[in-house]
Amino acid sequence: MKAIVARTPGGPEVLELQETAAPTPGQDEVGIAVAAAGVNRADLMQRQGHYPPPPGASPVLGLEVAGHVAALGPGVTGWAVGDPCVALLAGGGYAEEVAVPAGQVIRPPDGFSMQQAAGLVEVAATVVSNLDLARLTDGEVFLVHGGAGGIGSFAIQYARTLGATVVATAGDDAKLDYCRSVGAHHAVSYRGDWVAEVREVAPGGVDVVLDNMGARYLAQHQELLATEGRLVVIGLQGGTRGTLDLGALLAKRASVSATSLRARPVAEKAAICRRVAERIWPLVSAGTIAPAPQTVFPLADAASAHAHLESGDNLGKVVLRVRD
Repeated sequence: MKAIVARTPGGPEVLELQETAAPTPGQDEVGIAVAAAGVNRADLMQRQGHYPPPPGASPVLGLEVAGHVAALGPGVTGWAVGDPCVALLAGGGYAEEVAVPAGQVIRPPDGFSMQQAAGLVEVAATVVSNLDLARLTDGEVFLVHGGAGGIGSFAIQYARTLGATVVATAGDDAKLDYCRSVGAHHAVSYRGDWVAEVREVAPGGVDVVLDNMGARYLAQHQELLATEGRLVVIGLQGGTRGTLDLGALLAKRASVSATSLRARPVAEKAAICRRVAERIWPLVSAGTIAPAPQTVFPLADAASAHAHLESGDNLGKVVLRVRD
């Protein structure tokens, strides 16, 4: 099969299309003929050498795919060859075929093409698992950065369904308008004094922050948290090391947690996928949560897809088209 391989850690130019052995599904695994694969910032970090796959996972990049069942490993029930599906992966998505634990394979939401569905499962799993962890509830204030991206736009809409007041940041007027169009009550430019603006629209503080920046915004987030506020770190675009004022954290009875999906045990990821299928897909199919706009590149042009996502110009989700 054809797959995208990073020759060495580096920039987008290290990605190349190669012939490699196709995976054979093992015990309790599903083989998928990939139609499209989502591109995520975690893929950029892996390409740079900062986010290696967990032990046993494919070194090929890619954390989510959509396609059709091509083969069933021993012990798999409930699927037939040819069934449409989406899957959450620990790696291997930038390829024509992938083998995935059956619990991480679910049916796509009704009414969506493979290309549309390919950009949904990772963001949905990330958002639902982390807002479950944060216990975001009706009437609370929720802050998310990168509101015009895949995770950010999904989080805005899901938080609205939970009854939260949503504050989102983005980098330019078009992206701020997009955040408002998908449900943000307040959209704030991170190019200005975003802390002051958030404080103005949420004078009582922020109850939950979904943070993809890490160290760069750690002090600001601690300052903005309300009493019993929860900061959930899901990305490290702004660095890995910061300083916390534990006294201020204690005074607010606030909490900080950090999570990732990729290295979780299979059983945990399977449970998250079930929640996505049961709780999120009905909202997507009904139009309550609208998928983000997509920018699509052919598999062979994965380097351009990475460069586009890194540029900061992207609105919504980047997807690789693997086959028609």
